Amino acid sequence: MAESDDWLSVGKIVGVQGLQGELRVTPASDFPERFTAPGPRWLRSRQGGEPTEIRLKKGRQLPGKSLFVVRFEGVDNRSAAEALVGQELLVAGDDRPELAEGEFHLLDLVGLEARLTTDGPAIGTVTDLISGGNELLEIKTADGRKLLIPFVEAIVPEVQLENGWLLITPPPGLLEL
Repeated sequence: MAESDDWLSVGKIVGVQGLQGELRVTPASDFPERFTAPGPRWLRSRQGGEPTEIRLKKGRQLPGKSLFVVRFEGVDNRSAAEALVGQELLVAGDDRPELAEGEFHLLDLVGLEARLTTDGPAIGTVTDLISGGNELLEIKTADGRKLLIPFVEAIVPEVQLENGWLLITPPPGLLEL
C-alpha cells in the first residue's frame, strides 16, 4: 500500500449499486467526508498508470457497514459504473485532514520499525495496513514472517513518527502465531 507523495489511496471501488450509476466503495480512510463531500477525486486502474480526475457528486455510508455508495459526474448508468469497478479512489497527497493529539494518518505508519522496548532493536517493519473491525498492522519480521498486530492503544501504546518506530506490547503468544 505504499503511496507516492502525490496521491493517497482512500478507497477501492468494489461494485455497482442499482441501475443509475452509483458505486460501492470500500474505504481505506477514517474520514467519511472523502466519500460524501462533493469535489474532485481521482481514479487509478488496476494496472496502475496516471490517475484520471473525476468529480464526486454525492455519497453516503450504508447503515451498519464499512461501505460507501457514491455517485460521480458523468457516470449515469450501470454500464458506465461497471467500467470503474476495481479502480482505486485517490485524493491529492497534500489533502490530509488535521489530526488531534494521539491520532495518525495510517499510511504514515508504513515503513516504521516495530520494537518491543523503546530502546530495543526492531523486530520488524510495518509493511501494510488491513482494515477491519480494528485496523491491523502487517509487520514483516527479519526472518520473513508476517505478523498481524491490532492497532489499538493497549497493544501499540507508543508511535514515534519523527523517530521512525512504534512500540508494540503484544499479549503472550501473539508473536508466535
